[in-house]
Amino acid sequence: MSGNPRAAWPKELQEAYEAGKWNGAVGSVLVSETAKLRIWHLHIPAGTWFGFHRHVLSHFWTAMTDGRSRNWFEDGSSAERILYKGFTQHRELNEGEYLVHAVHNIGDTDLSFTTVEFLDGPNQPLPIPDRVRLVAPA
Repeated sequence: MSGNPRAAWPKELQEAYEAGKWNGAVGSVLVSETAKLRIWHLHIPAGTWFGFHRHVLSHFWTAMTDGRSRNWFEDGSSAERILYKGFTQHRELNEGEYLVHAVHNIGDTDLSFTTVEFLDGPNQPLPIPDRVRLVAPA
């Protein structure tokens, strides 16, 4: 028996996990950031997925559309969810806690989410690359 909880995953999924397990971009676009908050938009077209990323900050997310998703987690598990517009989930992360996962849109409609991260918690925020920050039109 392998010590890798993701050993049963397809090779492509395992490689995606390795590539994204330290990715702090928890959305498609960081639309706002203050000293206390980061606000993200996430858009996942039908049949596609948003790659592995790491949550280290307490946060909440809200579904902006109806649909279906499958989350893949670092421990090798996966979970399907039926989403509806307005569904919100809160997650508090204590010192040293984190969550690594990817989201697959298994429905036939695009999924959109808003995520708000709280920067004043016990964990240091992960760096965010400029390429995911919202740029105002010229």
